[in-house]
Amino acid sequence: MMKYNTLIFDLDVTLLDSLDNVVDSINYALEKLDYPIKTKEEICSFSEDEIERLIELSLPDKTSYDKFAKCLILFKTHYSKNIKNKTKPYDGIIELLEYLKKNKYKIAVVSNKLQNEVTELNNHYFSQYIQLAIGKSSKIRKKPYPDTVLKVIDDLGVCKEKCLYIGNSKIDFEAAKNAKIDFIGASWGCKDKNVLNYLGVNYIIDNPKDLISILIEN
Repeated sequence: MMKYNTLIFDLDVTLLDSLDNVVDSINYALEKLDYPIKTKEEICSFSEDEIERLIELSLPDKTSYDKFAKCLILFKTHYSKNIKNKTKPYDGIIELLEYLKKNKYKIAVVSNKLQNEVTELNNHYFSQYIQLAIGKSSKIRKKPYPDTVLKVIDDLGVCKEKCLYIGNSKIDFEAAKNAKIDFIGASWGCKDKNVLNYLGVNYIIDNPKDLISILIEN
């Protein structure tokens, strides 16, 4: 009998390589406010999941809250219009999802992106594979609270012990821990692998096909 029958994925930097779009939109906002732009490497090095924090770190020190708020609005407006421009699944993700579907796994996404953005991206890239995609809304607390993960478990009608969460960050790890389900760290995005090692996760995988090996062994 399979140890796991439900896979819950983070979206950005786990399933989707979306960083180029994020960088473009951050730099668009910075340029509009006459601030220096940031390289992809700089933004990646911030190791943050929340766009608010990414923007805060991209702005010069001691930037006023009003400037921060304006930058955030500029980012959101630009990003919402360009959300799919450079975004694509990481190499091996579609093959992984095809394997999971073929082998009758239930598949879901939980993200701190806005719900309408999560729905749009899921419908565009993964609708034939992913049964449930939950994002940020006023109705549910975002990660690292366990609420979105627990909603997946409840909506899909699965046992918590049969669920496995795959993510790339401390927030993902904490969400899985708070929901009391097993976690695997995905290192193929821009996040520092040392962060996952520091967290002491049970497994760290370097490419999507490694997940299949773990599932076969369990």
